[in-house]
Amino acid sequence: MSDKKWYVLKTVSGQELKIKTYIENEIEYHKLQDYIGQIVVPMEKVIQIKNGKRVQKEKVHYPGYVMIEAHLQGEVPHIIKGIPGVISFLSATKGGDPVPMRPSEVNRMLGRVDELAESDDAMVAIPFVVGETVKVIDGPFNGFNGTIEKINEDKRKLEVMVLIFGRKTPLELSFMQVEKV
Repeated sequence: MSDKKWYVLKTVSGQELKIKTYIENEIEYHKLQDYIGQIVVPMEKVIQIKNGKRVQKEKVHYPGYVMIEAHLQGEVPHIIKGIPGVISFLSATKGGDPVPMRPSEVNRMLGRVDELAESDDAMVAIPFVVGETVKVIDGPFNGFNGTIEKINEDKRKLEVMVLIFGRKTPLELSFMQVEKV
């Protein structure tokens, strides 16, 4: 059935994956497979530093939103709206008719999902420039400020010149060990 369009569901933030499961269960229960296609919660890989260790986590890319491919006919919208955690369909006016996503938005969103899923090494954009002053937030030089001398994008390292006991000392630090001042 090609009448399906993509819609955005506003949901309780932090419950997107649970809500996706609820929707899948309702589809099964009400035999709505003909009316509902994919349900997508775009995720992204993020790297956090926890207790000095790099931890890779999956994070919801659009908190509070679930994308659903559906043919909204008959009871379908009411069933979906009745699912715990679903607030409403995204619409032009409050309580108005659900507005489908434009094909370009769908492609971008689905492309982004694939891109985020495929990027094994969750790349962090390089937020630093040579000559910038940064503060060391991790490691033995925690608390020191320094100036970026070089940026090694491949290794994701910075060479930072730090003033220690009145002498300039070069340190090689990862992007995660410094923050902008």
